Amino acid sequence: MLQLIQLFLADNYTITFASTASGGDKSVDLENLGVSSKKIQLNNPSFDDFLQKLNPTIVLFDRFITEEQFGWRVSEICPKALKVLDTEDLHFLRKARETAIKKEKPVEEANLFTETAKRELASIWRCDLSLIISETEMMLLQNTFAIPEDLLFYLPFLLSPTSEKQIENLPTFKERNHFITIGNLLHAPNVDSVKILKKKIWPYIKAKLPKAELHIYGAYAPQQIEELHNEKEGFIIKGWAANSHTVIQQAGVCLAPIRFGAGLKGKLIDAMQCGTPFVTTNIGAEGLYSASATNNGIDNWTDFIEKAIALYTDEKVWLEKQQQNFKILNNRFDKNLFEVNLIERIFTLLNSLEAHRNKNFFGQILQHHTAQSTKFMSKWIEEKNK
Repeated sequence: MLQLIQLFLADNYTITFASTASGGDKSVDLENLGVSSKKIQLNNPSFDDFLQKLNPTIVLFDRFITEEQFGWRVSEICPKALKVLDTEDLHFLRKARETAIKKEKPVEEANLFTETAKRELASIWRCDLSLIISETEMMLLQNTFAIPEDLLFYLPFLLSPTSEKQIENLPTFKERNHFITIGNLLHAPNVDSVKILKKKIWPYIKAKLPKAELHIYGAYAPQQIEELHNEKEGFIIKGWAANSHTVIQQAGVCLAPIRFGAGLKGKLIDAMQCGTPFVTTNIGAEGLYSASATNNGIDNWTDFIEKAIALYTDEKVWLEKQQQNFKILNNRFDKNLFEVNLIERIFTLLNSLEAHRNKNFFGQILQHHTAQSTKFMSKWIEEKNK
């Protein structure tokens, strides 16, 4: 979301960030970026007044649940505003995979045709454009669910190219110590990953590398994770990291045994930027490599352990992986490859919105019927709250 804000600011857009959430001590200072903030309420007509005064040209929804809540109001108050959905990742895909893991089924057998899928796909149809972070998800939406390509835009993380000087300034192989894993511990895939590390992976790595430690970083660790802390075993729960790059670039190897999830994994992008090689699963590697690439991750824990030990102990293997990762960053995630195209796509849509919407008449049908049910439920809650 910050990358999108910076993209639009660079193109001289005036941005208002509206949220139902309250700010906290870890919130970004948006005002300092030149972005005004507005606290809004669910199921409250005050949002209509706010929207009418603001009269935006573009409305960007942060995930489908936000579009569900506010999309019908935007369509009523500002019918000519371009509606863009930032999916972040496909929630129905992540949830389906999580359910498969809980049922001890392969993620390939996950049931994608769920209630959440219906809601999220309806949201994509209702919007004028949806931002999709992974090529895998682009293919899924088009091939499995027949979403038209002109409703989608592939937009991964937008990164500045990594220079040779930046690489030279990173800690060397010999200057690094220990293993690391990182990620918000309110997020189910991260919690599952830490449990897998504790039970299936770390005891075997520790047996081979007795001086090594695994440092687990992540905010909001639940009690079940806090209780796994064991200094004798070198399994250290570190908690929230004030600067993720600082801690990642001190580590030798990043471990990410991710069994379910969707989109791109931010922790792995961070590790690549920090020059820290990682070991992950096929789900973890999804979207990092070209759509045609396969088997870039490891789903066998024995192979996972062996790969982790090899990276940690063999400088040649470590350097090869590090260099490979820098090439991927610069070839696939350079913001210059995407930013201009997105701005141009939005400009084109703004100048041909009626024709675009007429072409997507199915989306208008969904807007009509879904909005009515959502609208009247919201109106009912409004009355109830009075």
